[in-house]
Amino acid sequence: MYDLGDPGLQVDQVPRFAYRWHTAIANDFAPWANDRIDSQKASKLTTDNVSGTEWPMFSAVLYLWSTEALQENWETNPQFSKKAPKDYAKEAIDAAAKLIIDPNNASWVKAHWGSGYLHKENLFYRMLLIAGLTSYQKLSGNNQYEEVLIGQVTSLSKELDESPYGLLDDYPGECYPVDILPAIAVLNRAGELLGMDKSDFVERSLRAFEDDRLDNRTGLPAYIANSKTGHGYGPARGVGISYMLIWAPELWPEVASAWYGKYEEHFWNEGSIISGFFEFPRNSGIDSFFFDVDAGPVISQYGVAASAFGIGAAKVNNQQQQFYPLATEALVASWPLPDGTLLLPRLLSNLADAPYIGESALLFTMTRQSLYPGSNNQVEHKLPYIVYLALVFYCCIGLIILRGSIKLVRSLG
Repeated sequence: MYDLGDPGLQVDQVPRFAYRWHTAIANDFAPWANDRIDSQKASKLTTDNVSGTEWPMFSAVLYLWSTEALQENWETNPQFSKKAPKDYAKEAIDAAAKLIIDPNNASWVKAHWGSGYLHKENLFYRMLLIAGLTSYQKLSGNNQYEEVLIGQVTSLSKELDESPYGLLDDYPGECYPVDILPAIAVLNRAGELLGMDKSDFVERSLRAFEDDRLDNRTGLPAYIANSKTGHGYGPARGVGISYMLIWAPELWPEVASAWYGKYEEHFWNEGSIISGFFEFPRNSGIDSFFFDVDAGPVISQYGVAASAFGIGAAKVNNQQQQFYPLATEALVASWPLPDGTLLLPRLLSNLADAPYIGESALLFTMTRQSLYPGSNNQVEHKLPYIVYLALVFYCCIGLIILRGSIKLVRSLG
């Protein structure tokens, strides 16, 4: 209830509660990451275990991205935390970088691509490798991985540029534009750090999201594409468009603005009780209830991952009328515990292999900032009814626990 009044939910700044979330994850992230490296657990997993193989590295990158955003915000608003995020989270930052560079953690992509996994396609893994090492070097000032970083930035941007349609596969025969777009943004950011001008590359890379690569019905990038023919398959999906719209404005602002308008038209739903982004376009006829490893739970068409990443997409694109309801809904749905754990994101994670993916993803999306500062929409901030219902639910649970405790004390007396 206190966090619902955070000024960061209504103005263009990072919510203050993000620092508390970040600190809570930092306390546990380093021991978990170091244990995973030392145990070589990743080398024993099969390629069928998508969440167990992909999510540990993704959670490390999401945490580093969040740390980078909080550090930049803290340098302007040091009153938000007694210590700089890069200082109090130093152990977590170091451990995240070690996990990202760990060769055992790459066992699943080695199984797909063989010994050339760092030099041929394998876009998702290489994008995360570049992203994590870029954030690590920015935060730590340590250039120990710079040689690897330069090699990957040079080779991956060259390979994308020379591909027929600006597309590369994540796994053999599997190409997902949702990973191509952030890869372009990551390469551009790494180029800025390393003094490489990637502006021409960025301009040319828009071809990956034009023509046959678009979903005809919505005009948005298709979720799956054929990297060899340049043809997109199936409809656009909420989880993909939300995530891409976090990155698109820093690459192609006008294109991003047009995409957001189409996304709002076909996917946004503002109900009387709950608001959010659908996983598939409105009236698509696709199942209203299902679960998959990318979208998470889809409930009455609303995509949990689509709406979670939609928080960041709305903030970056300066769409306060979507950001506020999504952020407040996520805040109460997170079910914060006294030790700082966010219960629902933790339960939606892979508790055995990637316990912090949910919390790191929510922290990442909450720490995005508008690329158009000072031009926030003037909207009326109304809490969705689901927020009030959730608070009533929490109070009822609390009263039940309190009543049980009182009965226990009386029985002991």
